[in-house]
Amino acid sequence: MADTDEWIALSALQHYSYCPRQCALIHQEQVFADNVFTARGNALHQLVDQPGSDLQSGRRIERALPLSSERLGLTGRADVVEFLANGTPYPVEYKHGKRHAHDHDDLQLAAQAVCLEEMTGRPVPEGAIYHAGSRRRRTVRMTQALYEQVADTTLAIRDMLASGQLPPAANDARCKACSLIDLCQPDITTDQTRLHEARQQLFKVDD
Repeated sequence: MADTDEWIALSALQHYSYCPRQCALIHQEQVFADNVFTARGNALHQLVDQPGSDLQSGRRIERALPLSSERLGLTGRADVVEFLANGTPYPVEYKHGKRHAHDHDDLQLAAQAVCLEEMTGRPVPEGAIYHAGSRRRRTVRMTQALYEQVADTTLAIRDMLASGQLPPAANDARCKACSLIDLCQPDITTDQTRLHEARQQLFKVDD
């Protein structure tokens, strides 16, 4: 891609899959807030955010490896990429909790695989999510359907950012775990009566 302003962060795919409004607040409005979940995630990522490499059991381990896909306009870093003895890349994404009911993290991992295939010229048949809550890896197979979802989600994010509009708030069970709930204000923005009252008060001048 010629215009680097159009590059999409790999993390944006996970954010958009979880909630398009959360994605817009972070990547369009440039706002963020921590809660206990993000604090735990930050602590976990300190283990893998320092660039470096070493050899383990015949595998070359790369930490905080920069990734990009010129074709899709994606950029970011992989927590860990293990290069097998034959050179095949094996991305590993670290998450602080247990596996979620919906595999939003799989989409981010698949986007890393797309980048690695483009950068190395080698297929990436699978990768893994390391769930710190259970201290277990979960293997993720890279399928055509998952790669198509990466491309579709990247396009949807790019269209959203180009529009400059915030998607509507979900105001459902996802909001309770979101660190941006106070900035998003889903209760107010989805309640038309309260939204109207808030707009009326916004430009009210006290006597």
